[in-house]
Amino acid sequence: MRARVGFRTQLFERSGASGIRPGSALRRDHDVATRALSRQEKRTLAALGLPTFVLALSITVVSTYLPVVAREFTSSSTVIGLLIGGEGMMALFVPVLVGVWSDRLRTHVFGGRLPFLLGAMPVVAAALIAMGIVGSILGLAVSVGIFFAAYFIAYEPYRALYPDLLDDEIAARGQATQAIWRGAGTALALGAGGLLLSVARILPFVVAAVMSLACTALFLFFALRRGVRDNESRGPAVGEVLRSLFGLLRERRQLRALLVANSLWELSLAALKTFVVLYITRGLGYSVSESSLIIGGTALIILIAAGASGRLGDRYGKRRVMMIALIVYAVGLLVPFVFTQPYLIAPALPLIAFGGGVVMSLPYALLIPMMPPEGHGALTGLYSMSRGVGVVLGPVLGGVAIDALKPQLSSTQGYSAMWLVCAAAVALSIPLLRLTGGDD
Repeated sequence: MRARVGFRTQLFERSGASGIRPGSALRRDHDVATRALSRQEKRTLAALGLPTFVLALSITVVSTYLPVVAREFTSSSTVIGLLIGGEGMMALFVPVLVGVWSDRLRTHVFGGRLPFLLGAMPVVAAALIAMGIVGSILGLAVSVGIFFAAYFIAYEPYRALYPDLLDDEIAARGQATQAIWRGAGTALALGAGGLLLSVARILPFVVAAVMSLACTALFLFFALRRGVRDNESRGPAVGEVLRSLFGLLRERRQLRALLVANSLWELSLAALKTFVVLYITRGLGYSVSESSLIIGGTALIILIAAGASGRLGDRYGKRRVMMIALIVYAVGLLVPFVFTQPYLIAPALPLIAFGGGVVMSLPYALLIPMMPPEGHGALTGLYSMSRGVGVVLGPVLGGVAIDALKPQLSSTQGYSAMWLVCAAAVALSIPLLRLTGGDD
């Protein structure tokens, strides 16, 4: 077995100056023919997608429809933003710690990643049910806090299975496949959540809880039967990893740029998810069930874009595809801020959906080639920490903008201010993406 070297040394050896493995440092994605996935790779991707589906479904129900429930207890958009921003607070420290732990943990039956998913998903389900029952803003806050903590305990080790099991040359397609599962969960939550909520407040949360447990059980069955196991390399100690990670942040401009850009992408997505239903229902005057149909239709375009982005990224370069998508995304996000007429907003929805689908798919694929074998969980945790910054700021800045601009944007009760926050975040990320290196 290869002798273990320092975590940072391995990262530099593997990534080189441009963030690529040495064997491919001079090779761009679009110079490499996209090979067909093997049957085993297809089975692996199918099994790996199940947790993504239910985690996306659950967190979409929380981030999109909990604000509607919270409106029963508070009229402040800032308070609602702080409530949903709790996801980001958890993401600032839970992912790195859990990711490093999963790099080191070994169990005889489940390996190092699966125990976290197995232990956390019942807590996710219980917290979801509690959100549909509690009768105060404090009860919602406690339930949301427990949910987000369990969500990250489950998600970070699970997500590290992707670099554990997939070659770099199919990383973009692997992330696109995951994004298809994520898009399917998101689309189902957006399309059905409002309809269920219109029947009874508890229904979307109970359905999400039941599906979370069922799909997790199915994934564990496939994982044990088909050999979906984690990396056999044992990572370094927590202290060494944390010192190495923050040292890399100081020394590697490409990594810093990617993580800051990721924070901005997540800021935009978080603000959008938190206030889009309130924008449609209170700002434009549609019912909750009608908003579900509108958002559900848009989510289908996101699903298509997510699937296409992986093949485009592997063929033409992930950064190049991201750059085009971000420009389209930023322009599309400005349209609902400037206009309120449905016939002007409708043509912008495909642009927004396309950009959102690509942003959901490719950023993690840009990070995967920078990962050493022993640090998949750790760097995944650092990536999620950057995500947490955006998830904290997105709902809060969106809420503050809505409250501050409500007099000027009275036709939508201020909710169109959310689109300005989203567009600004995406626009600021474009020069940062250029700093991450060449086109792969």
